[in-house]
Amino acid sequence: MALIDAREITKVYKLGDVEVNALYGVSLTIERGDFVAIMGPSGSGKSTFMNILGCLDTPTSGHYLLEGTDTAQLNRDELAGIRNNKIGFVFQGFNLLPRTSALENVELPLLYNGIPAKERRQKAITAIKSVGLEGREDHHPTQLSGGQQQRVAIARALVNDAPIILADEPTGNLDTKTSSEIMELFVKLNKESNITIILITHESDIAAYSRRIIKFLDGCVISDEPMRKL
Repeated sequence: MALIDAREITKVYKLGDVEVNALYGVSLTIERGDFVAIMGPSGSGKSTFMNILGCLDTPTSGHYLLEGTDTAQLNRDELAGIRNNKIGFVFQGFNLLPRTSALENVELPLLYNGIPAKERRQKAITAIKSVGLEGREDHHPTQLSGGQQQRVAIARALVNDAPIILADEPTGNLDTKTSSEIMELFVKLNKESNITIILITHESDIAAYSRRIIKFLDGCVISDEPMRKL
């Protein structure tokens, strides 16, 4: 069974009397432990598709099966549970609470799950260590570099032991050297922890870290190929 199985996904947005087609019958599967880059120009449908994978949006038609479960059959609370327990999100803008320490930012998903304070702290410390930020637990986002802030965001995505990370332009606000460090971290997590990583990027050098590149254009998948490693 594929971890992710998208079957004939369409998405239509209504803007007044106008219908805008964002996805046209997209079908693909992603296996557990895969590392996929999704590419395409603005308006190609890649972000819409990512939102559906993350249970942030629902398809107009078609089926999205996650671990064999058709997400269309789930209620709002069940979808929220998937977002909190099965999927870790990493965004271009980090989305950290500015007046909160790195440790407290990482603890946040555990707080939503009702995990006791002592266990929350230990799991958050472990997650921060896993991204190479040991000793920065008490630092606030303004005291951290952009790369360090993104590492905190990745630790937050990992803290619930989610099997999937969805990363939307995770290096978009970073310089070249820091971008490489963040992508090497994703590679390490994928190899050592078998975490499935799906990232959106406009940059071919970032996509080159993945095992597979899926390209979108005008709401359709136009190519889906393994990455050729040197």
